[in-house]
Amino acid sequence: MCIAFSLFSCIICISEVIFLKYEIGNRIRKYRKVCGLTQEQLAEKINVTKSRVSNWEQGINRPDADIIGNICRALNVSPSDLLDVHLTDDELSAHEKKVIQAYRTKEDLQQAVDILLGIEDTPEEQA
Repeated sequence: MCIAFSLFSCIICISEVIFLKYEIGNRIRKYRKVCGLTQEQLAEKINVTKSRVSNWEQGINRPDADIIGNICRALNVSPSDLLDVHLTDDELSAHEKKVIQAYRTKEDLQQAVDILLGIEDTPEEQA
C-alpha cells in the first residue's frame, strides 16, 4: 500500500512539473509575441541560443531561476506575471498596499524609509 501511494504521489509530482514547464513556456511565448519579438531576437536580448528559447516555449525545458530576471526585463513583464504567482488581495491589507504604492512612487524618500526600517542594500542591489 505504501509503495503504491508513493508511486502515485511521484506520478502526480512529475505531471505537475511537466505542466509547469509547459505553462511557463506558454507565457514566455505570449509575452514575446506581445513585444513583437522573434525567438531569435529574445535569445539575443538575454544572451541564450534561439533553440533554448524554443525549448522553453515547447515545454521541453524550463528557464533557470538566474535567467528569469533577464527574460522579464526583455519582455517588460514582472516575474509574478511570467511565473503566474500573484498575491491574493487578502494577503496585503489596504494600508499595506498604500504604503507599498507610496514607497514606489516617492524615490526621494525611499532611502530614508530604508534607513528607518534598517534595510540595507546588498552589493548586487546597489549596482
